[in-house]
Amino acid sequence: MTDNAAIDPLSLLDDLLSRARRAGADSADALFARGVAQSASQRLGKPEAVERSEGRDIELRVFVGRQQAVVSSTDFGSDALDELVVRALAMAKAAPEDKYAGIADPDAIARQWPSIEMYDPTEPSAEALVERARAAEEAARSVAGVTNSEGAEASYGSTEVALAASNGFAGGYRRSSFSIAASVVAGTGQKMERDYDYTAAVFDADLEDAATIGRRAGERAVRRLNPRRPKTATLPVVYDPRAGRSVLGHLASAINGVSIARGTSFLKNAMGEALFAPGIRILDDPHRPRGQRSKPFDGEGLPTKPRAMVDGGCLTSWFLDLSTGRQLGLSSTGHAGRGSGSPPSPGATNLYLEPGTVSRDALIADIERGFYVTELMGSTVNLVTGDYSRGASGFWIENGEITFPVSEMTIAGHLRDIFRTLTPADDLVFKYGMDVPTIRVEGLMVAGGQD
Repeated sequence: MTDNAAIDPLSLLDDLLSRARRAGADSADALFARGVAQSASQRLGKPEAVERSEGRDIELRVFVGRQQAVVSSTDFGSDALDELVVRALAMAKAAPEDKYAGIADPDAIARQWPSIEMYDPTEPSAEALVERARAAEEAARSVAGVTNSEGAEASYGSTEVALAASNGFAGGYRRSSFSIAASVVAGTGQKMERDYDYTAAVFDADLEDAATIGRRAGERAVRRLNPRRPKTATLPVVYDPRAGRSVLGHLASAINGVSIARGTSFLKNAMGEALFAPGIRILDDPHRPRGQRSKPFDGEGLPTKPRAMVDGGCLTSWFLDLSTGRQLGLSSTGHAGRGSGSPPSPGATNLYLEPGTVSRDALIADIERGFYVTELMGSTVNLVTGDYSRGASGFWIENGEITFPVSEMTIAGHLRDIFRTLTPADDLVFKYGMDVPTIRVEGLMVAGGQD
């Protein structure tokens, strides 16, 4: 049972669960994962590395009453599985009781699930990845003004996941990923700027062209040369989608069931509250075809479904797994995620802000002075209080036009105010797994210099 190609994941998990129950576990679940990752990188015209890794892992979670323990192993031999069970039970018996722990009731588990486009059997050769990295870096370095390179990389990965539990759940799926990235430097001496671009997709055919990625990385770096630091002021801030998705990330963290159950979120009492303008909708869609974070069932074997987290501007849901749902007296929302060696925890899947009805240019057109943010650095975002402060760079807006580059700026405010005044443009593109269109926020403090 140790040959990787010959392993039947669900049979392996069923065998492991049977061993756990025979050894005294009241209930148990188990996770199997195996994957392949390959990448090629190039810097300054020379191949740097071609790497490939293959791995597999099995995780067992056992319960003795309300005491639980999680253990994992890469050894699937019979003796190793017996040892895994013994170790898990010994750890569970020594663990403190957790009245919220436990697997799902049998009537709650997913019995059927959608077939989602999330696996491309295409496996690019090492030579193809090398060529993609070469094309990306060459295109970036060919942009006038680019003087150095941090390199380019092309990668591929595939993962097979299987989950089974003593409540009768058993299921599995496969996912794939492909990416190309390039990062370069423009300018010389003390006047150097860097920027990057990348493309990532679940299907190989959906990747952008490598040369396009490289050229855009180079052009972005050059556009940032000779930045200024305008005077500190309270201004409209417009976030490029690449930077704006972080705002969605702060919301996702603030409405995560772990933070809500612990009372450590500034939104802990905000369910049903109008946090955004009336037309705003924020959705989580685990069933999106070719979505970066799609999954047919969650990490506890519960059904997943598309869900509006914010509807009509009002907060309508938390991200919950079984444990946080029980703590709050609610049902799981099917958002449990699973990592090797740790219990499930809730999190978003394909989270996105619905687009608005105005173009990016129209969103900016009436701004006399403002800040167009393309990159954020550092973070002193306090999710307990909602206080927000980020280092930022981008471009200055003058009389409705994006003008000169700016850097070493700080934008600050409160997340409630950011949410309340947020206006989306109509340019949403699904690219990252957490996506927003261009967004505009009113009245943030933009701290700069004395220019």
